[in-house]
Amino acid sequence: MSMLSVLYFASLRDAAGCDSERVDHDGDLRSLYLMLQAKHGFALPLERLRVAMNGAFARWDDVPGDGAEIAFIPPVSGG
Repeated sequence: MSMLSVLYFASLRDAAGCDSERVDHDGDLRSLYLMLQAKHGFALPLERLRVAMNGAFARWDDVPGDGAEIAFIPPVSGG
């Protein structure tokens, strides 16, 4: 298993009840989000999010290595 640091923003942070957590996960970023969506009840579908790995935008089929930092970024509304 790879130990990952996951960062949450906006509505995802509210649903998770924290701004980050460490998780064990082997698989791509898509399966990581779906696992965390089931755990925390995230309302946003994967298609509405951007994902970043180690500070750079990533693809959903990228597989993070041990120690990677993953950020799920919901749409931002202006105002």
